[in-house]
Amino acid sequence: MSTALVSRHFGVVMGKLIGYARVSTRRQDAARQVEDLVAAGVRRDDLYVDHGVSGARASRPKFDKAVAALQGGDTLVITTLDRLGRSTQNMLAFAEMLRERGAGLRVLNLGGGDVDTHTPMGSMVFTVMAALAQMELEIKRERTTDSVAKRRAAGQDLGGRPRTFTDSQIRSAAHLVNSGRPAAQVARDLGMSRATLYRRIRDLPASA
Repeated sequence: MSTALVSRHFGVVMGKLIGYARVSTRRQDAARQVEDLVAAGVRRDDLYVDHGVSGARASRPKFDKAVAALQGGDTLVITTLDRLGRSTQNMLAFAEMLRERGAGLRVLNLGGGDVDTHTPMGSMVFTVMAALAQMELEIKRERTTDSVAKRRAAGQDLGGRPRTFTDSQIRSAAHLVNSGRPAAQVARDLGMSRATLYRRIRDLPASA
């Protein structure tokens, strides 16, 4: 059984490089990630690739095997931080777990550079960039939520499967409008624009 080659250079323990790549769908190709990992010094025998696995999933078979293969002095190498697919808290806890095992984490493209948590500077950069990545994700989610709320308030179509309404429902809506309720409010309650509501009322068949 082969063992990791361990040498001590300037107080840094250097061991085997374990590479991990992931694509979220089976239609995606991990070739580019694999090429970057090999170029970074990872042997193909030490590569683990998950296909069709979301980063949010708790179980990622190849990832679990990659982590299990790590020994003291080894480094888990990924191309980008999102390959871990975890929150800042979980990523930092994961990096700390590796540190306690004597292993490290190397991200080939983090903040425009190659970051290795084996080094004090790399560890600090990883902590900062992980927090920034999480903050960016939260900002995107907030913007999306705000955009949906504004479009819904304006009575705009939010996409997806359109709701269907019976003539009876449209007649009830028309009755509300005729009774004095603002058409914009009635349309918003139905999830349609005011123009669409007026068009549906206009197209109603004449009552028998």
